[in-house]
Amino acid sequence: MGEQAKVVIIGGGIMGCSLAYHLCKEGWTDLILLEKGELTSGSTWHAAGQITHSVSHYGIAKMAAHGTDLYPRLEAETGQSTSWHGCGSLRVAYDDAEVDWLNYTLSVGRGLGHEMEVIGPARIRQLHPFYNLDGVKAALHTPNDGHVDPAGVAFALAAGVRQMGGRVIRHRRATGLKQKADGEWIVQTSDGDIDAELVVNAAGTYARQVGRWAGLDLPIANLLHHYLVTETVPEFQDLPRELPVVRDDREVSGYIRMEQKSGLIGIYEKANATTVWDDGTPWEAENELFEPDFDRIMPWLQNAMERMPVFAELGIKRVVHGAITHPPDGNMMLGPSGVRNFWQCCGSQVGIAWGPGAGKYLAQWMVHGAADISMASFDPRRFGARIDERYRIEKAKEDYLLRHEIPFPGLDRPGCRPSHSKISPLYEPLKARGAVYQDVYGWERPHWYARDGVAREHVHTFRRSVVHDMVRAEVEGLRKGAGIADISAFAKLEIHGADAEPFLERISSNRLPRKAGSLTLTYFVNPNGRIEGEATLLRLDGDRYYLVYAAAREAMLLNWLEEQRLAGEAVTFQNRSEELGVLMLAGPGSRRILASCTPASLDNTAFRWLSAQEIEVAGVRNVRAMRVTYTGELGWELHMPLASMARVHEALMAAGGRLGLTHVGSAALNSMRMEKAYKSGHEITNEVTLAEAGLTRFARSGGFQGAAISLAAPERWVIAFLRLDEPEGDAPLADPHGSESIWLDGRCVGSITSGAFGFEAGAWIGWSYLKPQFAAPGTKLEVMTLGRSRRAEVLDRAVFDPDNLRARA
Repeated sequence: MGEQAKVVIIGGGIMGCSLAYHLCKEGWTDLILLEKGELTSGSTWHAAGQITHSVSHYGIAKMAAHGTDLYPRLEAETGQSTSWHGCGSLRVAYDDAEVDWLNYTLSVGRGLGHEMEVIGPARIRQLHPFYNLDGVKAALHTPNDGHVDPAGVAFALAAGVRQMGGRVIRHRRATGLKQKADGEWIVQTSDGDIDAELVVNAAGTYARQVGRWAGLDLPIANLLHHYLVTETVPEFQDLPRELPVVRDDREVSGYIRMEQKSGLIGIYEKANATTVWDDGTPWEAENELFEPDFDRIMPWLQNAMERMPVFAELGIKRVVHGAITHPPDGNMMLGPSGVRNFWQCCGSQVGIAWGPGAGKYLAQWMVHGAADISMASFDPRRFGARIDERYRIEKAKEDYLLRHEIPFPGLDRPGCRPSHSKISPLYEPLKARGAVYQDVYGWERPHWYARDGVAREHVHTFRRSVVHDMVRAEVEGLRKGAGIADISAFAKLEIHGADAEPFLERISSNRLPRKAGSLTLTYFVNPNGRIEGEATLLRLDGDRYYLVYAAAREAMLLNWLEEQRLAGEAVTFQNRSEELGVLMLAGPGSRRILASCTPASLDNTAFRWLSAQEIEVAGVRNVRAMRVTYTGELGWELHMPLASMARVHEALMAAGGRLGLTHVGSAALNSMRMEKAYKSGHEITNEVTLAEAGLTRFARSGGFQGAAISLAAPERWVIAFLRLDEPEGDAPLADPHGSESIWLDGRCVGSITSGAFGFEAGAWIGWSYLKPQFAAPGTKLEVMTLGRSRRAEVLDRAVFDPDNLRARA
């Protein structure tokens, strides 16, 4: 028998070393970490090595926290030096929007127990006497941040792997992959083959090439980044402590810190981002650096010298200009690839900071089937746009240029849109009506509609804006008359076959619809009891079903369904997401509008709530009409071939002209679903069970996989529905955006998942996960929003039509 291992990880940089270390910690020691050269010789060795608690969302905050916990103790554990410098850091802010970001981060970080505070110029000056604070309003001080020797920490992780029984093989290049009939792999190398159950692509700048061996085209590119080390700084010679790292997003677009007694300046220029190795990274490349391009970074380098006058007269003794991978959206690629037994651990633009957490949570996912945090935003299958060479490079450049911009909620990334997007035939007509589009799994979906002279453009802010008023008008228009929305971005799947029913019974929490035309809301559950996805399930006839679920989960859930199919099970999946468009028509006037366009009878007797029929609309036959809406109002979803959408839309608009028909976007739908206490993908992830998510009413008492675990009484956390009081005094007019911390008597008891302003309720309504003892209805809590506490109360039911009388009308 030849060489073999349960897992082969290709790539010995920080990502591969971290994953190998954490898999061993989880008990999977039968692994090989395979590196073609010396460990860290790709991008890791030339990293600046910094890690901060100042991050943009909950998942990254958890990953960064693990790094700052692990690095200081790794040397004692493994005996390998890591050179941990716990100097802390400052992220400075020049305007109100930057200060808002700092305060948002404060809420997330404090809730996780991270030590941090927003401080003013006087305190900044005490911590860093050399930084020019002209124009600086505040800074986020994170005293437990630091920096490490990048090679040292990777070597230490690898030492830990060896000590726990894993194998680390250097100077042996993977040359190809071959998948066997049973789904396992042959890893071809420069020194013979290795049989592996699982393969992980942790190949850094080579990740696209390794991905191709498995038939994948990964949307990442290699961007060049500079940092520079100055000559010795005289003013640093007698300092009693190391100065904190300064992150200056506006003026420097990067970071400044001490490097022993010299200065270090890192710049992510905001123009002319440059890729390298677009046709593939040379296999012979080792410890590769590139000639400096001072012209490209000069404006920000000059700003850095103005901000640190003690550097201004010094020479530059070292320039590091190396390649780092960037994905289209800034998030790493961690998880299943869509190819059986082939996992991804790559696409990281910040490997030293995020690598320890990435390895920890990916190892949990691989070993246990789920991680302790939601991994949806890192899932490699999250991309739905048309990926080609232009998309890959332009989106990576866009991500690089956004590296030191404010990560606003819903930040628009317009690159390659709509040229590489999926669009319905209504894209241009709705754009002409004021639609402001958002990207959802590559689909262009109307987010809100500009009217009354408001510019049709994204508004980026942490506070309420003119968009609030636009959304209010959409909600009121729908509830007073009717609303129409293009919701084609839903994933749409047909399932059929002789074993379709037992297959769905095994994985689905709810009872299957028994009659043709009946539909139900159900949840797919893993054997470990965690929720894999939510779907509306329609029985078409016999052994044929129609499944509708969130666009962002399209590839992930389809891939999971295919994996759940047992050998010999007669079940077939037909993805119809890009064949069918969907119009939502809802509101008290929706029945009259639709009735004027169809010969079908629409009354409650002929067309009951939670049922579906094939009807004719505006002369278009076989429109699949489903009497269900996300709004809580009377309404239908109309599923039809994309080519028929324009005709049906025009007819409905003509009929609605007399009754008042309003175009609504996803922001208005989100507002209405919150008042109805409907949950979304922010609440329903594979880190929670049915009981934790409050979904046991959509479950049988048993008979599906993972039932006992999923239905067990929650112990870690439980979902809770909150109403917030309006801001008081001089508090900013702003609402939570997700990940904010929730407090009781000075103790963090949970965090926000999602929410929206409810216009009927006159208050912000949101979902949260709380420790079970604090989730009882009526409990008074506080939510930290942009640095201020907002009073909140746990609710026991929807705030709008809790008995569903309007939907059943």
